Amino acid sequence: MDRRNFIKGTGAVALSCSSISTALSQAATPIKVGVLHSLSGTMAISETALKDTALMSIEAINAKGGVLGRKLEPVVVDPASNWPLFAERARQLITQDKVSVVFGCWTSVSRKSVLPVFKETNNLLFYPVQYEGEELEKNVFYTGAAPNQQAIPATEYLMSKEGGSAKRFFLLGTDYVYPRTTNKILRSFLKSKGVKDADIEEIYTPFGHSDYQTIVGNIKKFSAGGKTCVISTINGDSNVPFYKELGNAGLKAKDVPVVAFSVGEEELRGVDTKPLVGHLAAWNYFMSLRNPTNAAFIKMYQDYAKAKKLPNADKVVTNDPMEATYIGINMWKQAVEQAKTTDVDRVIAAMGGQKFVAPCGFEVTMDKTNHHLHKPVLIGEVRADGQFNVVWRTKGPLRAQPWSPFIPGNESKQKI
Repeated sequence: MDRRNFIKGTGAVALSCSSISTALSQAATPIKVGVLHSLSGTMAISETALKDTALMSIEAINAKGGVLGRKLEPVVVDPASNWPLFAERARQLITQDKVSVVFGCWTSVSRKSVLPVFKETNNLLFYPVQYEGEELEKNVFYTGAAPNQQAIPATEYLMSKEGGSAKRFFLLGTDYVYPRTTNKILRSFLKSKGVKDADIEEIYTPFGHSDYQTIVGNIKKFSAGGKTCVISTINGDSNVPFYKELGNAGLKAKDVPVVAFSVGEEELRGVDTKPLVGHLAAWNYFMSLRNPTNAAFIKMYQDYAKAKKLPNADKVVTNDPMEATYIGINMWKQAVEQAKTTDVDRVIAAMGGQKFVAPCGFEVTMDKTNHHLHKPVLIGEVRADGQFNVVWRTKGPLRAQPWSPFIPGNESKQKI
């Protein structure tokens, strides 16, 4: 070999080695994933378990080789139930920590706080909690329920013979956008069914409210006017004193049933549930569901809790927003692998139509046009052990309606 060909050959080898080195370097670089949940403050009672579910899901994905041959690296921040702080922490995750996606938020006020950040930076938020709808954002995937997948079916059930034939409705919520918008939708729905304004009461309390004695007394008085139900959109740790007061007042489900949209197995861990037997919750998943996928999901979380020595690890429960978190992370993984990149726009394009066999027992689908999941609807009665007996369910998953037909002007708002 002459000198020129030798140099050419060694150059090619060097270039090849450089390419291999670059590929190996990229493969070794983890994909950073943001986890944005309140671990302190009034919402910690609900959101801490979602943080743990996210970390469990990431660990499980890493154990199977990660995503695109790269491990996921979670970056956890605590916005401390402080709504402006959610926006600050979201910006920190995206601009400083350089995460490729964020899983987080519970309340709609926290989601509304971070939306401008995700739109400005063109990053992705997976939001795992039922909400009021009236929103459709390119940079958000909504893995919780829209009103037609929770609030409307629950109210229809309460009005039915099997649900107690309710004629009067006490709407009780925490004072922020989710309860107020949901109740606006429910008022319109109830009026369409012939319910008069005099038969609807609407009361709101601040976050962290703890004295429900007067309100429960008012519920008792209101119920004297006919068959009454309470529709509760109370969020966070205020649920504990509310349910305790229900028990103290002897307000039983057979007399005035309460259906909750933000109370599940996790919130009931801190309550003596014996006086609450028969009260209701509407979700898309309950821990008590019997199917192989749910059994595996429950065992995974129980094993994770013990391995990580979570508080009361031997008594951990699963719930709907935990399932929605688990679905979201796994669907994002599938979309990244389909797109062969974490590039936001390409992942968004790949998310439409993603399917996942969920712990609820159904294969759920991400809608191709509205960024919401097709989900089943379940109504459960509280048991003495803090679990739920499912008393009503849809035959299969329902397509979400982010823009409620009960709010005028929504007819044309169907796509992003």
